[in-house]
Amino acid sequence: MKEAKMVDITSKPVVYREAQASGKIHLRPRTIEMVKKRDLPKGDPIAIGTVAAIQAVKDTPRILPLCHPLKLTSIEVDHQVGEHSVELTVRVKALEQTGVEMEALTGVSAGLLAIWDVVKQFEKDEKGNYPDTRIRNVRVDYKKKEE
Repeated sequence: MKEAKMVDITSKPVVYREAQASGKIHLRPRTIEMVKKRDLPKGDPIAIGTVAAIQAVKDTPRILPLCHPLKLTSIEVDHQVGEHSVELTVRVKALEQTGVEMEALTGVSAGLLAIWDVVKQFEKDEKGNYPDTRIRNVRVDYKKKEE
């Protein structure tokens, strides 16, 4: 079995990198209405999800052990509250030797989990389970590299 190792990027040039990732959390209609008001007992789920996404992007090398630490130049987090879900989009930019798609994916995942944490008391059924709550469609929307 091969051991894990970080890829050597020493010879790669520093270039502009950008990636965007997105994903959705599906919630009960009642919970969606509360999210739209942005006033839940734990706080504003959109604001908390945004901060969690930004922090996760910056912490990606600590979360994913083979990712290189990067000097990021921009992190943008957008949200769209729909009828049955909240979609989170994270765009990451850097002047670096390696891509930033893992940072964008980590940001989306953490942001959606933070939203779940804020709304979970309203998503539980009588047994304490989450029959309607789902995180789905976490994906890389695009990545760019300009040399």
